[in-house]
Amino acid sequence: MDSIHSFDSRHPANLICSLSNQFFHKEWCLGTGGAMSIRDTTTNYIYITPSGVQKELMQPKDLYVLTKNENKNKNRNQPYPYDIIYSPPLKISDCSPLFLACHEHKDANAVIHTHSQNSVLITLLFDKEFNISNMEQIKAMPSGRKDPETGKQINLSFNDNLCIPIIDNRPHEHDLLNSLKDVFEKYPNACAVLVRRHGLFVWGPTIDKAKIYNESIDYLLGLAIKMHQLNIHI
Repeated sequence: MDSIHSFDSRHPANLICSLSNQFFHKEWCLGTGGAMSIRDTTTNYIYITPSGVQKELMQPKDLYVLTKNENKNKNRNQPYPYDIIYSPPLKISDCSPLFLACHEHKDANAVIHTHSQNSVLITLLFDKEFNISNMEQIKAMPSGRKDPETGKQINLSFNDNLCIPIIDNRPHEHDLLNSLKDVFEKYPNACAVLVRRHGLFVWGPTIDKAKIYNESIDYLLGLAIKMHQLNIHI
């Protein structure tokens, strides 16, 4: 299918595979864990990883491709109006409803889900939120504010507080949908959520931004864990 085969390294299908390989080697997506979705802004196709596939070996032909169908009736099992236009002989990621929620409610064009040790351990140290400030790396994170003159997004400053909400895990990832939608409402400026004993979801306007956010958050989580071990106030 033309939508998944391209020699362009920036094509969503190629990006998902190359980034999944990178994240595997960072130990963020081991043992088939983790998932990702990208919306192609030229076609509005959404590319989603399959379930149960070793992320370092994944190929474009393994990905699902979805397109929006405004005429489709919503139901509890399929709350977002999308049709699958390319289906590999694999199960679609159980994160799919969460990804579609980010695309719909946050206008995100990319969502990354990882299972790093830092993202799991930090949820055992904090209850409802992870907060950190006075760290240089938080300057890579969005503030949710825009410059009134340019309209461009303003990032957090060194003295600002980065807050990432934490939700409790459920037996299945699709069961997290209501909790995720609660996060959208209570934390409108958030670009990530931690799932206790599970991992991290990050969304952004582009895959490049989502990757930067994911890397920055994981770095800050690792710092916070080490600070806790050294009895340094976070």
